[in-house]
Amino acid sequence: MEAKIQKKIYDQKGAEAGSIDLPAKVFGAKWRADLVHQVVEGMRSNKRAGTADTKGRGEVRGGGKKPWKQKGTGRARHGSSRSPIWVGGGVTHGPLAEKNYKRKISKKMRAQALFSVLSKKLKDEEIIFVDTLVIAKINTKAGAEVMQNLAKATGAKPLANSKKPRVLVALFDRNEKIEKSFRNLPQLEIVFLKNLNPLDVLNYQYLLIENPTESIKFLESRG
Repeated sequence: MEAKIQKKIYDQKGAEAGSIDLPAKVFGAKWRADLVHQVVEGMRSNKRAGTADTKGRGEVRGGGKKPWKQKGTGRARHGSSRSPIWVGGGVTHGPLAEKNYKRKISKKMRAQALFSVLSKKLKDEEIIFVDTLVIAKINTKAGAEVMQNLAKATGAKPLANSKKPRVLVALFDRNEKIEKSFRNLPQLEIVFLKNLNPLDVLNYQYLLIENPTESIKFLESRG
């Protein structure tokens, strides 16, 4: 029988709302730096637009006439102002728009890398489980209060007072009131659980998972 890892669940007021058994497959995986690096670099590469482009000496304008005669001027010999050593000349080995930066990442690799990152985050006490997030109306102040409650309960100060994005909030489903109440808080970034990936998790110090029961079921199904 697969071992389970038990962690606390908090409500949005910061009080303990129970506990949850986490599957070792997702939250007890080994740290695989090589796999994580391969997947993360692949994802970064896939984000590249590939639109950077430079002109070679055969593409720049001008340069049809020899700048000056070959000998007798006392200056170096030049055949064209298109030369890469001239200002306005062509670029040698510059980026070309036709280069394809896409890398293939299999679903299994992506899932295993995510599990490895999540396991390390959990071991470092940087994952927080919240049973549900509910706000009566769109209100940034109410969103900030929720984060202050959780910061006080967990001891994770960046949840409340960081001026830079330090917390990734993974919502199980769309929640317009929560999304709009949280979006002006500088310490937070929101993502939907179905889109959770190793690159996003590594970019933030803390990961806050809402509706952990359903969220964990979904994560486990990805493996």
